[in-house]
Amino acid sequence: MTQGAGQGPAVRTDTVRDFRVPAYVQGTGEPPAAPPVPGEEPEGYTPTQRDLPVINRGDTVQVTVPEPAPEPVEGGSAPGPLYVVGDVHGYLDELTAALYEQGLIDANGAWAAGNARLWFLGDFTDRGPDGIGVIDLVMRLSAEAAAAGGYCKALMGNHELLLLGAKRFGDTPINSGAGTATFQAAWLLNGGQKSDMDRLQDVHLQWMSRLDAMELADGHLLMHSDTTVYLDYGDSIEAVNDTIREALTRKDPHETWDLFRKFTKRFAFRDESGATAVRELLDAYGGTRVVHGHSPIPYLLGEVGSEDGEEAQGPKVEGPHVYADGLAIAMDGGVTMAGKLLVRRLPLEG
Repeated sequence: MTQGAGQGPAVRTDTVRDFRVPAYVQGTGEPPAAPPVPGEEPEGYTPTQRDLPVINRGDTVQVTVPEPAPEPVEGGSAPGPLYVVGDVHGYLDELTAALYEQGLIDANGAWAAGNARLWFLGDFTDRGPDGIGVIDLVMRLSAEAAAAGGYCKALMGNHELLLLGAKRFGDTPINSGAGTATFQAAWLLNGGQKSDMDRLQDVHLQWMSRLDAMELADGHLLMHSDTTVYLDYGDSIEAVNDTIREALTRKDPHETWDLFRKFTKRFAFRDESGATAVRELLDAYGGTRVVHGHSPIPYLLGEVGSEDGEEAQGPKVEGPHVYADGLAIAMDGGVTMAGKLLVRRLPLEG
């Protein structure tokens, strides 16, 4: 299993750059005096280093909540097991190893899971060495899984929006609400890889632009970002997906930037009001739990140091993080931070 033709060894990018955007997006180079309260971000909000405060591990609780068994398909057999994949960010070798470990692919990288169902939660490219190789693999597995009676599907992440914008609009000036920005600069600062841009083809652009933003599977509300901004786009899953897909079809740089800006928001489920925020989504779209990527588990657990520069010993991710009174499951294991690329079967055991 290789990283792809012409790809060198994986080089993990600086953790701070994982979440930064150009200073001019904020209007000034100075970060805000205090992190924004979830749901109260200023209109021109985009993530910066200080928008990523950490919390003590004692502030989060691992809770196990029973999950409903999947309902049999009417007129047919029960669906296969359900798996989800966290943020991949171009780490093709780590992805293939994790899929193989779960029995989803064989030693040659072909689909080996029969009627199993597999969902990717977004962010396929940037920071890692072979984002296009990751997309090619997901596209191929989608066809192979369908032929075997299962499926392999993917959701839209903020980095898909970023790559689409960089390719379509480049250095086109955009009024971000807090200054002038460009997709090209934001993409480069957030881990954009020249090798990915050089290999990007129309088929990849079409695939990314048609991805759904959220889906419901076996009582799990699957989405990329841990934010409630999905509510801005519709009162049903179908409406949200249609609204975002139609916006991308219009190919307007300012509209695409607004989508990207909103989908970079994070941590809505993490603090005291987190369970309330999750319930708001579940009440609108259905399900008993939210499953998301986007925010690395080391940040949710407070294992990356503190705002005053204190260093922690590094991420120790063993599996998904269950939090917000057991209503949310975080799947971004922080592979770009020497963490772990997570592929797990739902419902979680134990």
